[in-house]
Amino acid sequence: MAKLRVPVTQLDHILGDDNAPVTVVEYGDYECPHCGHAYPIIKALQKRFGKQLRFAFRNFPLREIHPYAEAAAETAEFAATHGKFWEMHDLIFENQNSLSEQMLGGLVESLTLDRQALTVALRSGAFAERVRRDFSGGVRSGVNGTPTLFINDQRHDGDFELETLRQAISKAAGN
Repeated sequence: MAKLRVPVTQLDHILGDDNAPVTVVEYGDYECPHCGHAYPIIKALQKRFGKQLRFAFRNFPLREIHPYAEAAAETAEFAATHGKFWEMHDLIFENQNSLSEQMLGGLVESLTLDRQALTVALRSGAFAERVRRDFSGGVRSGVNGTPTLFINDQRHDGDFELETLRQAISKAAGN
């Protein structure tokens, strides 16, 4: 079983209590249909486990097969600089079936962020290094597809259905 090689730090996008007994790290691709399937399941698990669960999302855009994955990841990072990472993360997944640069710009505007500043950031690659850092950490941890989840630093090799993940998290929490 593969281990998470890059520990969760303050540089990560984290939801939940730092002292939670279980940390789930997702390496995800905003355009991946399997990540789209996992998105509401992760939300349900966060609600179910509450303070027992800390969740971190890391970018792992599969550029070769998902043409908007990189732009979506960089858009989320752009929103993060304005304190709106999770809002953008959710909006992108909730609009996954219509991803385009035009749509990403519309999502930015819906969060009252500057669409032109996003365009400049995407063209200049302002957030590409951040996305690459996440991706490289995933490769070092043995990630080769999305979504890949780590539960308390151990890769989850089961399916991504609610009950399977609930059981894995319960076990990790000692429940």
